[in-house]
Amino acid sequence: MEITEKAPAKINLGLDIIGKRSDGFHELDMIMASVDLADRITIKELDRDKIVIKSNSISVPQNSKNHAYKAAQVIKREFNIKKGVEIFIHKITPVAAGLAGGSSDAAATLRALNTLWNLQLSKEELAKLGEEVGSDVPYCVYGGIARVGGRGEIVNPLPNNLNYWVVLVKPEFGVSTPAVFKKVRLDSVKHANIDILEEAVINKNMDIINENLANSLEPITVNMHPEILKIKQVLSEAGADGVLMSGSGPTVFAIFDKKSRAERAVNSIKGFCKEVYLVRNL
Repeated sequence: MEITEKAPAKINLGLDIIGKRSDGFHELDMIMASVDLADRITIKELDRDKIVIKSNSISVPQNSKNHAYKAAQVIKREFNIKKGVEIFIHKITPVAAGLAGGSSDAAATLRALNTLWNLQLSKEELAKLGEEVGSDVPYCVYGGIARVGGRGEIVNPLPNNLNYWVVLVKPEFGVSTPAVFKKVRLDSVKHANIDILEEAVINKNMDIINENLANSLEPITVNMHPEILKIKQVLSEAGADGVLMSGSGPTVFAIFDKKSRAERAVNSIKGFCKEVYLVRNL
């Protein structure tokens, strides 16, 4: 039996840093949204008790460092499953990009193994298992649009009634999330207004959303990589309704209400960056 699951990328419409937790992680408050740029995870059972990772991309770790491997490890341990699996990751989402590619692969692995082994776990139960793998995994189990808190383990899905186009621009360099968080200074954090973003999502008000896009990590990553500001500028000048860096970066996303305008922006930015994607929200 073979199971295939999509692993959609995410963007942060808002990311605020509330404080530092006793476990060393930062307390976050975020609005996260899925887009239809997605890896594909294909899983099949093996005769031997082993987790095997394969991929079309050399950028994907094919060992125990891979988030999908860790997800399989967690679910095998939790349910004392002595069967092995081969996990093939067809990589589309850029790595080290602020789009939760690895976390979404892990979430898709949890969903696929839930089906393969008929575990009948709820999304809440899968998300709880995902906490052991990575901070973004619980949200990625749910997908859609949600307000996310804690270090990422508190997921409150929101009405998913928005309709917009997204241009994703990934610079040639990647960014280490831990390296960015190490530079956070709580006394100088530029806060995002997550309450107003949540209200705008519920009310389907894209104007308010675009006016309040904010990411507390953006100034830190921009300080490390000023090229991000140039990407934002090009997208804004191309007529984007809203522009922001996603997660810890370096990917920048731009929101458009019409596909034709988004396509013009893609043409404007392609001379500046090679990795440009035109997608929709999910």
